[in-house]
Amino acid sequence: MFNKTEENAVRYRRAQSVTKAEEITEKEKKARKSQLDKPCHKPRDSLFSWSSEFTNFTGLVNWGFLMLTIGGLRLCLENFLKYGIRVNPFEWFIVLTGHNEGYSHQYPSVILLIFSVVPAVTCLLIEKAIAVEILSQKLGVSLQIINMVSEISLPVIILYFKGTQFSFVGITTVCTIYLVLFLKLWSYCQTNHWCRLGMKGKQYKNTLRRQSLSAPNWNELVNAEHEQTLEDEKHDFVSAGLVKYPDNLTLKDLFYFLLAPTLCYELNFPRTTRIRKRFLIKRIIEVVFGVNLVMALFQQWMIPSVRNAVDPFSEMGIVKMTERLLKLAVPNHLIWLCFFYLSFHSFLNLMGELLHFADRNFYSDWWNANNISVFWSSWNMPVHLWAVRHVYIPMTEIGYTKGSASIVVFFISAFFHEYLVSVPLQMFRVWAFLGMMAQPPLSVISRVVEKKLGARWGNIIVWSSLILGQPLAIMMYYHDYALAHFAPQQ
Repeated sequence: MFNKTEENAVRYRRAQSVTKAEEITEKEKKARKSQLDKPCHKPRDSLFSWSSEFTNFTGLVNWGFLMLTIGGLRLCLENFLKYGIRVNPFEWFIVLTGHNEGYSHQYPSVILLIFSVVPAVTCLLIEKAIAVEILSQKLGVSLQIINMVSEISLPVIILYFKGTQFSFVGITTVCTIYLVLFLKLWSYCQTNHWCRLGMKGKQYKNTLRRQSLSAPNWNELVNAEHEQTLEDEKHDFVSAGLVKYPDNLTLKDLFYFLLAPTLCYELNFPRTTRIRKRFLIKRIIEVVFGVNLVMALFQQWMIPSVRNAVDPFSEMGIVKMTERLLKLAVPNHLIWLCFFYLSFHSFLNLMGELLHFADRNFYSDWWNANNISVFWSSWNMPVHLWAVRHVYIPMTEIGYTKGSASIVVFFISAFFHEYLVSVPLQMFRVWAFLGMMAQPPLSVISRVVEKKLGARWGNIIVWSSLILGQPLAIMMYYHDYALAHFAPQQ
């Protein structure tokens, strides 16, 4: 009681002090206004001082965008003056269609893409065999693992024997599709496994609950009640329009999932009721325009910059290498941003609209990320959800620490990043792998910077890693590729 009275007294004295200070300030203002010299000064901070609390810098932001635009136009003019017009849509058609692949126009990349249906259907057949108890759970899981490992290894094996028949774009497309298929099949098998475990758990609980019956025919009664329960649950699911395991094990359900813009399988995806025609037309235009823009930037700007960067990099001149790195960073980052919008907004929304897929959370506000870990959990939401649902959470549930689970997630991501680069280039390097494995320590550094210097500096580190890290990796791979394929033989 005494403490509360004392606190109230202190608050009262503080309130009186503030009131007196305000009264004195008002009196000083009135006294200054009444002076004959017409005073025009008063206590104020400069706008760039933190104590001024000024936050409206819209004009400076506009100035920054204008300077970036002028700088970009200057770079474009410099590029045109130095290299001429390199954009050739006919070459795009040849590259994208794989016109020069194989012998007698066999298009081996197209054949491999068609063959990708085989491991998907094999996965479905194994799941149906497990569901009807033709295969045991252990044998079925083993067959699924063999099927998925064979599927992801097939491009590597084919490329080893028939590497000269593939174009770079063709085998890159094959590796990308096979990797996406691998992640989808992983999710498909694991989700159906969870359904089986859930059904067995319900049956076990029902059996334990009914074993206390004293009727002589209690086994028949248990079976009858269990069948009635299953029928009631099935009726509830049907009335709600939901699919229940194992009714989901159909070709229609599997191929819908394979085409849907997600890596995580569910028995009942959220669906939209109609296709928005205006939205669909906008996404189609964006995809067509975006592909042409990316190809034009790549042909006109990226390829000459990469070729010019090889000589200074091989000579290991620090100043020249830094200059080429910074010069390569601009077109690379611009193409990366265009590719992000083209892939995660235009194309995935296009597929989602066509398939009535309602969950369009393909990316979050990664551009506001204050540290590396926030960036990796927000820029590619389909992969992030897959990693959390199928790797991170299962590992933590069986006793691994969150740190260990995070390291495993980054290891898997690093492996597949290297897979998407080394396999199409037909040379094994570890630059992409090391770049991804450097993300956990870089994440710790960015968090320390965010905590010590503020969120703005953490965001600057995120952008710096994106702008400078990718062109450095490109320079390293192209340098090694040029030495392996274009260097003169001694």
